[in-house]
Amino acid sequence: MDFLNRLGFLPQSKSANESIFLSPLRDSDTTPSFSVNNKLDVWFDHGIGKGGSIIDFALLYWKGLSFPEVIQKIQDTCNLIIPENNSTKRSSIRKRLKPAIKIPNYKIETIKPYGGNEIINSYLNSRGVLKAAAYHISEVYYYVEDEKKLRKHFFAAGWQNELGGWEVRNKYFKGCLGKKAITFINCDPKHLAVFEGFFNFLSWLTDNPDSTKSIIVLNSLSLLDSGIHKAKLYSHIDLYFDHDKSGFTALQTWLKALPYSVDRSSIYDGHNDYNDKLIGSLKQSKN
Repeated sequence: MDFLNRLGFLPQSKSANESIFLSPLRDSDTTPSFSVNNKLDVWFDHGIGKGGSIIDFALLYWKGLSFPEVIQKIQDTCNLIIPENNSTKRSSIRKRLKPAIKIPNYKIETIKPYGGNEIINSYLNSRGVLKAAAYHISEVYYYVEDEKKLRKHFFAAGWQNELGGWEVRNKYFKGCLGKKAITFINCDPKHLAVFEGFFNFLSWLTDNPDSTKSIIVLNSLSLLDSGIHKAKLYSHIDLYFDHDKSGFTALQTWLKALPYSVDRSSIYDGHNDYNDKLIGSLKQSKN
C-alpha cells in the first residue's frame, strides 16, 4: 500500500488486512474495486481480473516501458537501493528485488460443505445471503507460503468457476485461487440470468428462490466476452449489471453483441447493485 501512496493513490476504505482503492489501472473506475491485501503484499483489480506483486502492477501501470525501466521506476518511487549489475535479465532483477517484494504461494488444503464455520456464516449473513448460499457456497481452507516457507492459514466462502479455480471472499479478502473464469450454473436451456458478481446472484436468488433459470456470473468484467460467448446458446437473457460507469459500458457492449437481452437493473434503482439493494432492505426492516 505504501507504493500506491507514493504514487498519489489513497485507499477509499481499509481494515487491518485489506485496503480498497479506485483502480490506478483504469480511469473508468468509479466504484473502488482495486484491493490490496496488507498482510500478503498482493493486489487484485476486480475490473480487469488481474493481480499479483508490485512488479506485476508496475508493468501494467507503466505500459510501454521496458522491464529494466519499470524496475528503475520502482526503485525511484520506493527509494530502493539495487546493486548495479551488467545483466538486465528479468530473472536476475527479480532475485535482487526479493527482499522487498513478497510473492506468496497459495495452496488449497480442503473444501468443506457450507454451514460449519460460524465466521463464514456471519459474513454471509452480513451480506444478506446466508439462506441463498446453502447450495452454492463452500468453505475453502487454504494457506499462503512465503519465500521462507512460512505458512499462514486462511478460510473463506468460495465458489468454483469454469476452469476449476475458486473465487474466495471473506470480510478481509477478495480473490481467486487458481485460474480466473466465469461461473456457469446450467439449468433452463432457454432462459439465462447474468450477473457481475456472485453475491449479486445470491441476492437475486433470495428474491427468486424458485427460479430455474441458468446462471452466468462473470466474476470480473474482464471476462465479459466469455460470458457473451456462453450466452449465445440462450434465447431469453436477463442482465443484472452494476449501476456504475464500468457496468454501463459492459451493458452496452453486451447489448450490441446480443441485442435481444433485457436490462433488468431497474429493480435496484437507487443502489449500485443487487446486493446493495438487499442489504438496504434488510437495514430498513430492522428500523
